[in-house]
Amino acid sequence: MIKTLYVRIICTFLAIIIFSLLSSFFIGYFLFKKEINHTGQNDMLAAGEDMIRLYEQTRPVDRDAFITRMVNISSYPVHMYDASGHVIIYGLQNMNNVSIPPEAVRQVLRGQYYRSPGGAEQMFIGLPFPFEGEPHAMFLQFSPENENVLNRMMLLILLLGLLIGSLCILIATRYLVKPIQALTQATKRLAKGDFNVEIHTKRADEMGALTQSFNEMSSELKQLEQMRQDFVSNISHEIQTPLTSISGFALAMKNSSLVAENDRDYYLDIIIAESGRLSRLSDNLLKLASLDSEHHPFEAITYNLNEQIRQIVVTCEPQWSAKGIRIDLEWADSVKITADRDQLNQVWMNLLGNGIKFTPVGGHIEIRITHSVNEIVVAITDSGIGIAPEQLDYVFERFYKTDLSRNRNIGGNGLGLAIAKKIVTLHQGSIEMKSQVGQGTTVVVHLPVR
Repeated sequence: MIKTLYVRIICTFLAIIIFSLLSSFFIGYFLFKKEINHTGQNDMLAAGEDMIRLYEQTRPVDRDAFITRMVNISSYPVHMYDASGHVIIYGLQNMNNVSIPPEAVRQVLRGQYYRSPGGAEQMFIGLPFPFEGEPHAMFLQFSPENENVLNRMMLLILLLGLLIGSLCILIATRYLVKPIQALTQATKRLAKGDFNVEIHTKRADEMGALTQSFNEMSSELKQLEQMRQDFVSNISHEIQTPLTSISGFALAMKNSSLVAENDRDYYLDIIIAESGRLSRLSDNLLKLASLDSEHHPFEAITYNLNEQIRQIVVTCEPQWSAKGIRIDLEWADSVKITADRDQLNQVWMNLLGNGIKFTPVGGHIEIRITHSVNEIVVAITDSGIGIAPEQLDYVFERFYKTDLSRNRNIGGNGLGLAIAKKIVTLHQGSIEMKSQVGQGTTVVVHLPVR
């Protein structure tokens, strides 16, 4: 059984070459058979006329010797008929004798030329040959030796074409299969978890495009693997930190000699805070997993966007009023939007919560809503500490924190902006962040008008 692509290509190419050569040979033979016969008959007519002309010019004494020499020179066997129908054959040693019909003999004896029909087994022509005042009919038969030479030449050409074509196919197939073998080895490495695989190629054909696609796939898989490792690392870190605090303070409280009675409430508050942090982390992870799935519910309704944001501001009043932050709401008129109210509620809560967290005491936050025929734009600007320009491209990634120590103290887990971006994307919108260190941050949400 043929299993390798290399052998299959070679066998296929050889079969195609053999079939095409034989087919072209037989098709060409049948297409040009009539023309070949006509050309051969013309050659024999010319040879016969030369023989008759030479005979008339030389008038040899021994006619039989003369015709025999002519037959040896031309390689055309001769049938000589006299008026009585008697025939003398010259030059048919080891060759088949052609059967000449009587009608052809009579036609030539009357002084006419004769050509064998196209369907005859052997080709011959007839010429009138006057000898000693008596009409004779001379028939020239096509020599099988000439045909054998032609057939051997054609067979040799076919065999040489097959041999040269086979060698070319061996070389070309190796050239074609080599990149596939390289792709196979690279795929095996990729399957074993080695994502540092790159195939170098300068080809611009389909194999080059396939190799380039493989390299892109390998790069994306490497990036996904890195993201997976980072995700596991971040999850482990986010879970381990509060668990360590909870475990440590719980063990301390179990030993009454280590914790004074008046410190127990303080330790319990830490345990409760860390438990809440774990709960928020699990809630955010479940929400992200649900948003990533195709089965997350999406219930679009038409409602007043201004009123929704106003309610979010009221809900967060304990946080911003405790820091003395001023909240400015700016919109021209009522804005109606068709969207999933609960999902967008999560977006505004996360964005406003971030603004409150990173805005210093006495700062201010401005929420502005503008809209056009096709788009609604919500911009939330705070007077916080800002974000460095090189970090803006990563703020919407999961678990990304611009300042680990600061975020740990505040209690964030780096999932709020990722959830907000996912929800906005599900609404076919976009979200972007603009910021300068020390001058605050602006988050702009673009939502289409449905």
